[in-house]
Amino acid sequence: MKLDAMIKLQHVDVTFNQQHRTVKAVRDVSLTVNRGDIYGIVGYSGAGKSTLVRVINRLQEPTAGQVEVNGQNMLALTNKQLRHARTKIGMIFQHFNLMNQRTIADNVAYPLKGSGLDKAAREAKVAHLLELVGLADQAQGYPAQLSGGQKQRVAIARALANDPEVLISDEATSALDPKTTGAILALLKELNEQLGVTIVLITHEMDAVKEICNKVAVMEDGQIIERGSLLQIFSQPKQPLTKDFINTSTQVNQAIEKISQQALTLSDTQRLIHLEYVGTAADAPLITELYKRYGVVSNILYGNVEILQGTPLGNLIVVMTGDQANLDDALNYCQQQQIHVSPVKLKQEVAQ
Repeated sequence: MKLDAMIKLQHVDVTFNQQHRTVKAVRDVSLTVNRGDIYGIVGYSGAGKSTLVRVINRLQEPTAGQVEVNGQNMLALTNKQLRHARTKIGMIFQHFNLMNQRTIADNVAYPLKGSGLDKAAREAKVAHLLELVGLADQAQGYPAQLSGGQKQRVAIARALANDPEVLISDEATSALDPKTTGAILALLKELNEQLGVTIVLITHEMDAVKEICNKVAVMEDGQIIERGSLLQIFSQPKQPLTKDFINTSTQVNQAIEKISQQALTLSDTQRLIHLEYVGTAADAPLITELYKRYGVVSNILYGNVEILQGTPLGNLIVVMTGDQANLDDALNYCQQQQIHVSPVKLKQEVAQ
């Protein structure tokens, strides 16, 4: 199947001229999101990711560059054309932005004003949307009666009211607890599969990206510093920031922190090693093989295996014990098996 671009950003800049300084929030960013993608844009606060996605529907005007959505040049539209184009780009936010004085049904129906649908058709559509997000029994309630996760479901239903082709989630799970976050992410994945809506997920949490995205871009200081498929990014990260995000998500950073607290000391015949492996390499009896071939004993301090896009991705932190030559041979063998090998520096070693 031929992939076609739903969103195409080319050389986009966004510059803010403040009283005493100029801030380049987005710098020469080019990005293509294909139809049906769930594309994660991850970065810390201030990276420019929210500013970038607001360029897509021109809630933020770019200083330079080109913006296309479904083949339409967004920067060439008149105000009337832009209003229509925005109906096909739904947005959900961290703080829900619901109208507290209106019922749940009225909140969802609000974008349908001016849609041309009669009252019966609007009510039928609202009922369908609330059913879709699992809130059919809450139609006549009010936002104050709902939990945070339920409020976000209402916001998602509202964002779907005009049958958008694109749904932008701007830190939409950041205010939610982990269990609720998982449920909202699962809902977004379901909507992507059922409705074919293209989703752009803005977040500072790689865990959210890992759950549902098929593509990832990492932003820092207004630029995209790395991009690729979910599996590429997790298995072959190039940039230090990307590695930090991934190690936090796979809990490698937390494991190193705990190991550091144990005041672990290594002899001359020991090495503390982080092993990362993908696909069939995850199935091999590595620890047994290292002992049989090289007499190297591996004490596992941390282990984790995840399935990303149907492919196993594993992490081990081990203390390897053996003479120097055999340790070198064992690590070379790991690399020959397509296992990424890196020495672990404990916190006390970094501080020295």
